[in-house]
Amino acid sequence: MSPTDKQGGLVQGTLEMLILKTLDLGPMHGYGIGVRIEQMSRGVFIVNAGSLFPAFRRLERGGLIKGEWRATENNRRAKYYLLTSHGRAKFKQQTSDWAVQINAISRILRATSEV
Repeated sequence: MSPTDKQGGLVQGTLEMLILKTLDLGPMHGYGIGVRIEQMSRGVFIVNAGSLFPAFRRLERGGLIKGEWRATENNRRAKYYLLTSHGRAKFKQQTSDWAVQINAISRILRATSEV
């Protein structure tokens, strides 16, 4: 399966939530966020920069994250993203909403013809 195929497996509308989750763990630069999502999904989701950076801009415009320039561990300059308090609240709500949806989908998938 190619990386493009794997990214296609990402449910529409979840990329921003996955970015918020990653930043809930701590500030990180853009490349690191993509790598962390891939690691946490055990390689199921590979997100390219062409998807990540527009999502960062949307999240910044929405006040959910903020970016600041810092030196990386390799002493290079990179934009690090941080979760704002508004972003943390939004992520908490999204997590709750997803739990409800996941449970409902799970019930549907377990349903038998006798229901």
